[in-house]
Amino acid sequence: MKFIEEVVVDEFLPTVRSMLAEDLRERGFTQREVADALGISQSAVSKYAHGDVARHDRIVADERVRELVERVGEGLAAGEMTPVAALVEIEVLIRRLEEGDLLADLHEEAMPALADTEVEFSVHDPDSGLRERERVLSSVRRGLRTLTNASGFAGLIPNVGANVAECIDGAQTIDDVAAVPGRLVDVKGQAMVPGEPEFGVSEHVATVLLAAREAGATARGAVNVRYAPETVEALAAEHPTVEFDPERPTGEAVADAVAGADIPEARDALVLYQTGAVGVEPIVYVLAPTAADAAQVVRGLI
Repeated sequence: MKFIEEVVVDEFLPTVRSMLAEDLRERGFTQREVADALGISQSAVSKYAHGDVARHDRIVADERVRELVERVGEGLAAGEMTPVAALVEIEVLIRRLEEGDLLADLHEEAMPALADTEVEFSVHDPDSGLRERERVLSSVRRGLRTLTNASGFAGLIPNVGANVAECIDGAQTIDDVAAVPGRLVDVKGQAMVPGEPEFGVSEHVATVLLAAREAGATARGAVNVRYAPETVEALAAEHPTVEFDPERPTGEAVADAVAGADIPEARDALVLYQTGAVGVEPIVYVLAPTAADAAQVVRGLI
């Protein structure tokens, strides 16, 4: 008796780890960096490098496996994918291949009696909440990289600080929104990022994003920048632009302004702004399908 999990452990995982180790080494990772990225020992990396671990030819040849290895390797190397995100992506592919696919075929070869029976394998949900949250965090990181690598972005940071945020589908509270803890600030002409993106750390931008979505906006990403008439004018030339009342509670003001605006059904981005009040700094918010998309819009201002 051989379980499909044994096929995964004995054949699939050693093959994929070996392919990933090779991919990361080709991207310039040291043996130690490969070990840390994959959560394995340096001796295991050495065995993979010297071909001491057998690869299953059918797994190596599968286009989906090869695409996964390339995508995960690229994501780990660029810092856009964490080991947790990589693990989730591999798990998703495993579950898909277990259901009447490659791994199911290999299991039937190991257990010929299965070929004559109707067997359905229970699989994990490919669109799990964990996977979506990792996707959102990755998008926020890309948005941050887009802005912090752009010369001149620091000049767009308001006195209260900027943030890059994105929510999951069906977001209800700030705990469903990922952003930078604290805020991005201008330090001698450089945008300083205080920490890695997390969920539930942005009340400011998250409130605007959630209120806009509640009023019918479809955007999931947002970036806030310093207000200037020329900034609003430049954005308004390309995107629907809505002003809201800074003297009212932010969530209510944004929701009412968006609900009352004539916004085209098909839009890539939405711009919200307020011109300030006593004790309230004027701010512009760029909303887009993702945080990375919002960052690209902002970068176009530089």
